[in-house]
Amino acid sequence: MKIGVLALQGAFREHIEALKKCKVEAIEIKKSSQLDDIDGLIIPGGESTTIGLLMQQFNLGDKILEKANHGMPILGTCAGMVMLAKDIVDSEQFRLGLMDIIVRRNAFGRQRESFERSLNISALGDEPFKAIFIRAPYIEATSPNVEVLCKLDNEKIIFVKQGNCLAASFHPELTEDIRVHQYFVRLVNKTI
Repeated sequence: MKIGVLALQGAFREHIEALKKCKVEAIEIKKSSQLDDIDGLIIPGGESTTIGLLMQQFNLGDKILEKANHGMPILGTCAGMVMLAKDIVDSEQFRLGLMDIIVRRNAFGRQRESFERSLNISALGDEPFKAIFIRAPYIEATSPNVEVLCKLDNEKIIFVKQGNCLAASFHPELTEDIRVHQYFVRLVNKTI
């Protein structure tokens, strides 16, 4: 199994380290041709507008959509969640539109309003998951075919699954807890 991490901007190195802890081969994706050899893809946090522009500049968007439409699993974290959304509140920026979600960017405020929170995510087991939110988005609405895996304070949707796509508002790669990555690896394993 080989999982790619989009390496245009953001915390891609941390995702690669987490995947290595999961005993998975992980590679940086910077060119469209590199997408041919992977079984799954992670789109990391960063700045979604920049990621979208670079995705277009390097002709990655169409290839990612093609691979996703053929079943390749994708995990989007923070800005990666924004890239997976069908709709973004108050934005016409480029996005992949693979998930039936409406996302609000920077929904919790600026950098100085970043925070950590222990979350109960049953899909990851009984132990709470320490999540890190940095200029994080959240999901304002989903269609019925989107499974909500976690809400913050039982209110704001922050972790979802739809088909072979996962999206999280937070940064699982910035913790020592690799359970989100393990969950994604299991999803990828079911498709190969």
